[in-house]
Amino acid sequence: MDGTMRPLAPHAPREVDAVVPADPQLPFAHSDAYQNVLVAALEHLLLAIEDQRIDIEAWAPDTVARYVRAQTGQFLQAWAIALDEAQLQILADALVKELIGFGPLDDLLHDPGIDDILVNGCNDIQVSQGGRRVQLRERFSDESHLLRILRRMLAPLGHRLDETHPMVDIRLPNGGRLNAIIPPLAVDGPVVSIRRFRRHPFTLGDLHRRGSLDGAMQGLLQAMVAARCNILVTGSVGSGRTSLLNALVGCVPPGERVVTLEDSVELSLDHPCVVRLATRSGGPDGENAVGIPELLRNCLRMRPDRVVVGELCGAETWDLLQAINRGQDGSMATLQASSPRDALYRIARLAVLAGVTGSEDSLRRQVASAIDFIVHVVRLDDGRRVLASITEITGVGDGAICTQELFGHQRRLDGDGNTCDGWVGLDAAPQSGKLVGFERHPQPAPDK
Repeated sequence: MDGTMRPLAPHAPREVDAVVPADPQLPFAHSDAYQNVLVAALEHLLLAIEDQRIDIEAWAPDTVARYVRAQTGQFLQAWAIALDEAQLQILADALVKELIGFGPLDDLLHDPGIDDILVNGCNDIQVSQGGRRVQLRERFSDESHLLRILRRMLAPLGHRLDETHPMVDIRLPNGGRLNAIIPPLAVDGPVVSIRRFRRHPFTLGDLHRRGSLDGAMQGLLQAMVAARCNILVTGSVGSGRTSLLNALVGCVPPGERVVTLEDSVELSLDHPCVVRLATRSGGPDGENAVGIPELLRNCLRMRPDRVVVGELCGAETWDLLQAINRGQDGSMATLQASSPRDALYRIARLAVLAGVTGSEDSLRRQVASAIDFIVHVVRLDDGRRVLASITEITGVGDGAICTQELFGHQRRLDGDGNTCDGWVGLDAAPQSGKLVGFERHPQPAPDK
């Protein structure tokens, strides 16, 4: 490996003589001085790699790190930039991520505690952790830097991001999802949203320990799954619907065959017999597209014991209800809705949009016959996600679908005046024949 010094281009920036940030309280990696040095050092590295005809991506990571460290040291010496050993290592590590990683996003993409990464232009990077959004000090040098990192992420996946293709929404190899939109559609600069999903899903016991539900609710949910009840998980965006659906499927007996249907692959199921199906968007004109309705019709020929739909948002809603009414019990799905009652209205609207004909009373009866329980989740003001209610659909009467709420979430003050969570059982036993004798089920500990 040739580690000799290569000259910088004549136009290389010379405003890189800062030794420490102007604000001594500001970490070096978040200072303007660091950004200036990083830009100039990266240009030097790229020129050296080009001059030496190096295929840097073919090297092992430790070889890249040694090469970058040597070249960085020579660059700093040539430009008389005084950095201490810790600052030199920070700079070298960042340059490695620029060359073979994803720059300022690299560490975030490998952090299992981060749910979402949100980039609003080159100077604003935010993350969502545990339901709370936090703004970071990390940033891109400029818009070109951000676009270069974005295109590096997209290139191996066969996608473009330019003026002719200013929007992209793709599934990442690790199971996450990336959405990006750039000028001229994004007025204030490129906007990126990266959704990350847990490799090891929460169990109901995990959610109990985290304070998302209590033991009585956990016991009822486990009984509902064991009894092959049809469950609809509802809530708004980011409320935790997918996490709860994952946990519910984890209660399915291991001998049963589960088939999942998703538009955006988000489910990560802890079950030994899962068949995962995903839609295909097709070409620019929609040619060869495959949607949830087509997947659902196919999956019913695969002898599933359980059908799980990641999210109902179109014609597949009615198709799933029809399949359940023909005997596909134990099915589960999520639906975006602000309340259980709103979920029922949404199902009716989706049925109409799907071209369903017949009287409103007939539609209500088919909905009530198909869905046994609606489990509603919410995200509180402090970012925590909790199970807000468990509602049973009991039938149809007086021109409406009849329901009863079995559990409801309440916030109350404890003896010290602090707000705490609580759930109220409304002294109503499930009416479903599938849950006869549920009262005799023991309340599980949260580690189950």
